[in-house]
Amino acid sequence: MVVAGLFTIFRRTSCKLCVRPSLFALNRRISTKHKHEDEKKWESVVGIEVHAQISSKAKLFSGSGTEFAALINNRVAFLDVALPGTLPVLNKRCVEASVITGLALSCDINKVSKFDRKHYFYGDLPSGYQITQQRWPIANNGRVEYDVLKPGSKTPVRKSVTVTQLQMEQDSGKSIHDEEAKQVLIDLNRAGVGLMEIITAPEFSTGIEVAAFLKELQHILLAIGTCDGKMEEGSLRVDASVSIHHPGEPLGVRAEVKNINSIKNVAKAIDFEVKRQVAELEKGNTIENETRSFDAESGETVPMRDKERLHDYRFMPEPNLPPLRLYDNEEDVPEEEDKSQVVIINEMRRQMPELPEETRQRLSGQYAVSRQNIYILMNESGLLEFFEEVMKVRSGAAGAARDVRLVVNWIVNDLLGKLNELDRKISECNLTPAGFGELVDLLHSRKITNNIGLKVLSIMLECHPRDQKSPRDIVEENEWFAIHDEETIAKRCEEIIAANPKAVAQFKRGKKKVFKYFVGEVHKLTNNCTNPKLVNKILKEKLS
Repeated sequence: MVVAGLFTIFRRTSCKLCVRPSLFALNRRISTKHKHEDEKKWESVVGIEVHAQISSKAKLFSGSGTEFAALINNRVAFLDVALPGTLPVLNKRCVEASVITGLALSCDINKVSKFDRKHYFYGDLPSGYQITQQRWPIANNGRVEYDVLKPGSKTPVRKSVTVTQLQMEQDSGKSIHDEEAKQVLIDLNRAGVGLMEIITAPEFSTGIEVAAFLKELQHILLAIGTCDGKMEEGSLRVDASVSIHHPGEPLGVRAEVKNINSIKNVAKAIDFEVKRQVAELEKGNTIENETRSFDAESGETVPMRDKERLHDYRFMPEPNLPPLRLYDNEEDVPEEEDKSQVVIINEMRRQMPELPEETRQRLSGQYAVSRQNIYILMNESGLLEFFEEVMKVRSGAAGAARDVRLVVNWIVNDLLGKLNELDRKISECNLTPAGFGELVDLLHSRKITNNIGLKVLSIMLECHPRDQKSPRDIVEENEWFAIHDEETIAKRCEEIIAANPKAVAQFKRGKKKVFKYFVGEVHKLTNNCTNPKLVNKILKEKLS
């Protein structure tokens, strides 16, 4: 059943705060000072809850679609609007995704889990309660390792955090704020979409640690295909609980910062909240147990509502859903069970793809790539696959393996630099691994110079698919092959020296910087095709 249009539910004064998501990026330059200047005086403690939208074509308990940016209120079933008499039917795909995610996070998978009703009122939650697994989750007791690269350091620090539980639950709808009419409109397309709530222990102490963990979690979810991790679309949202205390004393009162919409903002929100709590306590004030939101423009957290007054969610067992039972192996399933609807834990384990840390270790052993470059290759979707395709193809008649250092350097420094200039991703350009590999081969065999390589790369990235040419064809058409002949280079150097007597006189008077001018002029004269080392050597001989 489709419910079209927008629902006007309530006035601005009683609405939930709407947080607009933005593009995520892990900014290495995040400046974090999470302890007060007197580091012995305060310690910060942070725990987070991550709401990851399950990659599924249907919602958790209804058959409605889950496409992002679908026509407003056009992916809504009777159950999603809480029509009386409708009953939830559990989506098997969501269960499988939760089990695979639990295994990837090294969790214990519970063979019996149950659903609860968590009661609270918002206009975008038509039933007045959320179906969740607060008390009997599908998985718990996990552990995730991650690397933290602190500002100014080149060596990452290995850390880990406990995943206390992973539970399935429904998402709510979306509030759309009409500022002019001072009212809130409701889009229920998202209502009932399946979420995995991943809850960590309060084992973080800095915003940059949380940011590093979230980036690793994002890599894991993408690798196993259970969540697309797009924070800008709201499919990954973070709540952070922050408190401070004196070392050796009990933990302080925590404040929760809700719905942070990018990894960069998570670090900023935690930074600010720690500093705010320190300032409050040093003024003699107390920290309120409250819910706050992060204002990305001001870089501050602001109060939303008092946590203490909304503490009782009146949890009760969900009467319309039986306990969820999982089995280790197919032979463990009772005969009366419908095997097509049963999730087998070991089958999910067999389907587990290579996890990010396993990929890093494989790349390190197979290609001897530095860990820092491996992180860069894995940071952008499709880039690692591009690198491995380039390395699969052998170069030359003898079938020699490509120079991995050259391939990595040109991807990390030159290709990514060009893509950033064009504001594109690797998946959005027409560059093929075969074409890029041929370019690297030309560089490795010294048939072209680095400057010419950059020109060729730009042409390959910017030209229309129907006009695509191989790197060799581009070089041949423009006569860009490298000049290694010393006699030819010497003639070009002599021409430049003869044309610039004033510069020669300056050089002989001791102005050594003029030498760079001569080098540049020779390269211009030869379209950057001359061997740089030979140019420098011959110019020095001629000028001295």
